[in-house]
Amino acid sequence: MTICAPIRSPCPPGACNCGRDPLLENPGADVRILMLTRQEEKRLLERLENLQSLADLERLQGRMFEQLGIRVSISPGASEVRTMRGIAIDIDELPGLCRKTRQSIPAAIRRGLERHPEVAFALLNAHDLLRDA
Repeated sequence: MTICAPIRSPCPPGACNCGRDPLLENPGADVRILMLTRQEEKRLLERLENLQSLADLERLQGRMFEQLGIRVSISPGASEVRTMRGIAIDIDELPGLCRKTRQSIPAAIRRGLERHPEVAFALLNAHDLLRDA
């Protein structure tokens, strides 16, 4: 398989179970996730931390899926939402997605929601949690 764009460098041996090498060896595999280099990951995390609106968050979710194949779902947790920890942020399993990246994306989204609570309130309202009685 020939990839012409820069791809993510491998994780140190034993540090991750992302499946980067088997993904590269499979000729029919979706290798978009490998386009997320460490530099691009930093830019993505910075962008997620600086959310401006719910529409901005939804647009970023769509772009992450289109460009990298990362499907992120964000919704209120099963119980009360008292802090940003009460918001469930799930990333679907994806071969090639580094363990650290899988943890850093939700953390960056939570930091963005903490910086702009109005985005968190809009998210809760979109799920009918803050609807006027």
